[in-house]
Amino acid sequence: MVETATIALPRVRRKHPSADAVALLREYGALIIEDAADACPLQTAIDELSPWFDRAFVGEGPFFGRRTKRFSGVFAKAASTASLAAEPYVLSIVEQALIADDIGEPRCEAIQLNLTQAIGICPGQRAQVLHRDEVMFPFPHDYEVMVNVMWALDRWTEDNGATRIVPRSRDWPRTRLAQAHEICTATAPRGAAIIWLGSIIHGGGENRTESVRHGLAFSYTHGWLGQSERLLLSTPPAVARTLPERVQRLIGYQVHRPNLGWVEERDPIDWLHGRIGDLAAAEDNLTPAQEALVLWRLREEGGEYA
Repeated sequence: MVETATIALPRVRRKHPSADAVALLREYGALIIEDAADACPLQTAIDELSPWFDRAFVGEGPFFGRRTKRFSGVFAKAASTASLAAEPYVLSIVEQALIADDIGEPRCEAIQLNLTQAIGICPGQRAQVLHRDEVMFPFPHDYEVMVNVMWALDRWTEDNGATRIVPRSRDWPRTRLAQAHEICTATAPRGAAIIWLGSIIHGGGENRTESVRHGLAFSYTHGWLGQSERLLLSTPPAVARTLPERVQRLIGYQVHRPNLGWVEERDPIDWLHGRIGDLAAAEDNLTPAQEALVLWRLREEGGEYA
């Protein structure tokens, strides 16, 4: 007999206040927004991704799955997916969870996209090994560095490979393994967004049906971390210029103040749009707190720094 989870994943709709949704995300470590995508943008994204799913390769190892198709660089393949990456309600939850963290002061000044990945779990694929995505950042931290959003491109069920998530595993010892009764299955309607923290144990489910289960993952991290996907390479500048400015910044055309990620000491979005050339005047790009500190020191020293 299969044991069922004793804790259910919280479910909300977009009318739910985002602050309350963030509170649920922090408490359980995962959240399902059942009506996250509007029908027309979702269908456009599905239509653009479909031929790429047809051409995509399955994995070569047991972790990514030998019967699971994956591809990245989705903005260059299906530009309409940018509307999902920057969906306002979902993105507000991600930003609140990462920037306005519940432990101490905000840990970053801006967030970024960590990766884009379309995933098709094919019939016969066994369940993925349960894991935490935060392990890619091997430094001690008592705060969240990553939030993942998976869009259900079709209906997710117990049988077709819906993602398995272990609620409230955020604070477990990292050596503790989940028991069967602690694992939830993120069943969801088409167009839902499944959100989970990077500290949460999860993994793809087993597909026991005759159909492929499709999903689109966007991972977000602090803007001062390295990205899993080199999005400035997988999204050529000619493509990036067609994307909404919010997405341009998320893929890397932004400065994490004061000076991470600049081009010629300026915001790289100026370079993207041809507003600077081979040389440019240096821009301070200070946060308000840093600017206040500099002005105070100038007053105290009675001069101007070089």
